[in-house]
Amino acid sequence: MKPRVFIQVNHKQWIGAVIAEYALKRNSAHADEFDTQIMRVEDYPIFATHQDRKYLRGGLLWHWENDDLQSFSLTRFLPPGEMGYQGRALVIDPDVFVIGDVWDLLNRDMEGKAIMCRKRSGTKGAQGCQATSVMLLDCGKLGHWHFDKGFEAMFDGSRDYADWICLRLEDPDSIGSFEEEWNDFDHLGPNTKALHTTKRKTQPWKTGLPIDFRPQERFQWFPPRDWVSRARRTLFGDYAFLGRYQPNPDPNQEHLIFGLIKECLEQGMVTEQQLRDEMAQNHIRHDALEILERTPPLPEPAWKQAT
Repeated sequence: MKPRVFIQVNHKQWIGAVIAEYALKRNSAHADEFDTQIMRVEDYPIFATHQDRKYLRGGLLWHWENDDLQSFSLTRFLPPGEMGYQGRALVIDPDVFVIGDVWDLLNRDMEGKAIMCRKRSGTKGAQGCQATSVMLLDCGKLGHWHFDKGFEAMFDGSRDYADWICLRLEDPDSIGSFEEEWNDFDHLGPNTKALHTTKRKTQPWKTGLPIDFRPQERFQWFPPRDWVSRARRTLFGDYAFLGRYQPNPDPNQEHLIFGLIKECLEQGMVTEQQLRDEMAQNHIRHDALEILERTPPLPEPAWKQAT
């Protein structure tokens, strides 16, 4: 069985998933040796049947919202079942753009571990949270991942979303680490293998659009901003007063992402009309076509330059 890379997505992040899938194949000298699959939330009915139901997240009750920017996040735990609990899978978010050769990761010695990833940074990392946005999985060792059962448990209060998404429910000895460069948070440098634009407010293809994601809230007394955020959400709705997406401070990240979009457009993987439709739905910044016109070509992948 070929290894498979799963890219999570919902309707709001479609363009990210398309270019993420393209980047995987473009930048690998072994593109024929692995498969890719885009996992759309809309293709899994369990999400739609729980719309507006309350679930446990970080000790608080939230309403499940399929229209949220990151409603796809829990599909990270579907791949072992999709693979029949055998073989190797890599799961990535739709805002992860692999610029190294992903075969180097897919072919990695997992040293008997069921999962490989990197730790979250900051407070979450200190609390033992793993970054499940990029995970290498040995599906044969994850037979206990029964997605529907786990999902339902959040709604009866027996499972907290935060514990699930952070892998705090897993045996720590079953989790290994790979280099941070394979999930490089908002950093594009010479050693970056996979750029992950985690700071949603500055994702380069969203600049100027109204914010459509829900900020994290925590069950704690301090800092007071969490009280304010909770009150705002309760009184005025999930996205009220959140402002607009801001420019990314690193022009190289914008160049990379729009360079990938430009190549997808040139190769017919996306059409200009599809981009216009995405702009009309506020999924892509409204000046995207103008940016594409002035975006220079990307350099050839490293594996091509070496041949």
